[in-house]
Amino acid sequence: MASTYKDTSLKVFTLNSNPKLAEDIAEHIGTMLGKCTVSRFSDGEIQINIEESVRGCDVYVVQSTCSPVNQHIMELLIMIDALKRASAKSINIVMPYYGYARQDRKARSREPIAAKLVANLLETSGADRVITLDLHAPQIQGFFDIPIDHLQGVPILSDYFEAKSLEDIIIMSPDHGGVTRARKMADRLKAPIGIIDKRRPRPNVAEVMNIVGNIEGKTAILIDDIIDTAGTITLAANALVENGAKAVYACCTHPVLSGPAIERINDSKIKELVITNSIPLPEDKQLNKITQLSVAPLIGEAIIRVHELQSVSILFD
Repeated sequence: MASTYKDTSLKVFTLNSNPKLAEDIAEHIGTMLGKCTVSRFSDGEIQINIEESVRGCDVYVVQSTCSPVNQHIMELLIMIDALKRASAKSINIVMPYYGYARQDRKARSREPIAAKLVANLLETSGADRVITLDLHAPQIQGFFDIPIDHLQGVPILSDYFEAKSLEDIIIMSPDHGGVTRARKMADRLKAPIGIIDKRRPRPNVAEVMNIVGNIEGKTAILIDDIIDTAGTITLAANALVENGAKAVYACCTHPVLSGPAIERINDSKIKELVITNSIPLPEDKQLNKITQLSVAPLIGEAIIRVHELQSVSILFD
């Protein structure tokens, strides 16, 4: 594809976590992906070579820190260092999925705050800005002393369900922490909101306690930011059907889908799971009931607006 974006000082690079999304972002912008290679020494050390000049350029590096998380974080840090030493004018990290975001506070004694550690690593390496999508906890923005643009997946997911013209819907948050997200979708779809009162005795284990809201005969849409092992979302979906919901749809921005997630989703009462491509979906995790939406236009537009010093807040609508 020939470059159509006139400003050649904007360059987009990708590492190994989500190259297809990076290609789609570059296509939306109207530019070509920058040339670089990621290789490894025999002991596993990462080596990165940038194969074109970036001197004086505003560089955007697309890298979701999804599985293998630590490998992708290390790739990103080494890339930042390489760009800094190659005299890039600005180094902008496009991180559709921010790994370690669930470790955003000390819930118990002697626990780390790993989300803050990742922020420190990015800044110390030389990043000038971060563009990310649906942080697990919005206060993670405060962990950075550089600009951070926090994009939202709710409009993309809401538009999809609005186009389906479902009747008599209720938007359900699978826990108390996701109420704000559910409220945003409910406002966009002009629907009531409900909450699953959930207890989590240990990580990746959830128990439904109560359902808050009138779900009898309604079509429920569960919305979350991350679906990891799918224990929470499938438990909630089954509980909704058992308590009178007519049908249950689910959606999330970040499909981590680790461990038994696919089996649980396939065996659950969820009619359709709608996700985004902030994390790539391997072939062995693709089910008929899973629909994947692209965040490339949203992120591509954010990059253009950042580069041209325009407001990004309009994208939140």
